[in-house]
Amino acid sequence: MTVTLTPSPTARKAGPRRRRDHRRRATLQWIATHALAIALAIMFLGPLVFIGLTAVMTDHQALTSQLWPSRWEWSNFADIFVKAPLLTWIVNTLMYSILATVFMLVSSIPVAYALARFRFPGRKLAFLLVITTMMLPPQVVAVPIYLIWARFHLTGTLWPLILPMLLGDAFSIFLLRQFLVTIPREYSDAARVDGCGEFRTLMRVILPMARPAIAAVALFQFFYCWNDYYGPLLYAGTDTSHWTLSLGLASFRAVHRVQWNLTMAATLLAMAPVIVVFFFAQKAFIEGVKLTGVK
Repeated sequence: MTVTLTPSPTARKAGPRRRRDHRRRATLQWIATHALAIALAIMFLGPLVFIGLTAVMTDHQALTSQLWPSRWEWSNFADIFVKAPLLTWIVNTLMYSILATVFMLVSSIPVAYALARFRFPGRKLAFLLVITTMMLPPQVVAVPIYLIWARFHLTGTLWPLILPMLLGDAFSIFLLRQFLVTIPREYSDAARVDGCGEFRTLMRVILPMARPAIAAVALFQFFYCWNDYYGPLLYAGTDTSHWTLSLGLASFRAVHRVQWNLTMAATLLAMAPVIVVFFFAQKAFIEGVKLTGVK
């Protein structure tokens, strides 16, 4: 004889309730474990959310007690291109950032390779001089360097900020050198045995292995140029056709200070490329920073 046991209605309701209680406890435990990370995320994302919401508000609602837009004004992003030469500033910023980054890589990689791999008299002194230049504030040499570029009639443009990158960047040389010394010499010795010269060894063997460090210094330089305000302010002058985004946004905020919705829309457009570049390159950037020893 077979006896079939049917669970009572109370028992059938207890099963889903226990699962809900278990999920609730797991959620609370996860929140308690990551409470500090959640607080920091809210702290960093809060200003971005505020900028994004204000950018699509009306002029009368911006910076009021109403934090959510009553009407989504997407036309603000079109209006800022009409009220300011924003497209020209974006092109100038891209030209400055990309050319300066490329020139820095072309000039800094060979110097870092020489300091890391070659043995020559005064090598340590040369590396010490590179580190010393990192301690020199740019404001100290601003006047003599400005006079030099004025003699070449390049003031009023961005070229005084781009061309010096052909002479290398001390910070980038330092980071690249710190990474290159960690690459075993057996790789370059094997390349020389196969008949490679120093240039071919650098291009075919060392650079592929140093890709994370190169990505890190390239992003450092790109972000610095994109956000640079002091350099364009010093050299670009009053000619708005040579302004960058940082300098143009400062002027835009001064002219349209009562229209915070337009100011926030322009700020959001200026921030967007940097955020996109970092998200696409964050893996190489973090790996490069970790391997070069930056803390």
